Amino acid sequence: MNKNDLISAVADQSGLSKTDASKAVEAVFDSISGALAKGSEVRLVGFGTFSVSKRKASTGRNPRTGEKMEIKASTQPKFKAGKGLKDAVN
Repeated sequence: MNKNDLISAVADQSGLSKTDASKAVEAVFDSISGALAKGSEVRLVGFGTFSVSKRKASTGRNPRTGEKMEIKASTQPKFKAGKGLKDAVN
């Protein structure tokens, strides 16, 4: 399922037009992204938790040349599935 499929499914299940469903889906994505950018956590009970994790700087190797290279510290988004989602999938 891609984003357009998701918008269509939301429109069908909610009775919204595709335009309104698209705005709703975009608003959800923007809200989650905004909260993560601020370092907050987003908990959706029964679905899962979106969080942010910090990675330290490290030294790696270029796979083509084998030479050492520095990997910068970064912030990574993470998702942990909740019990309801796990049960629905299994």
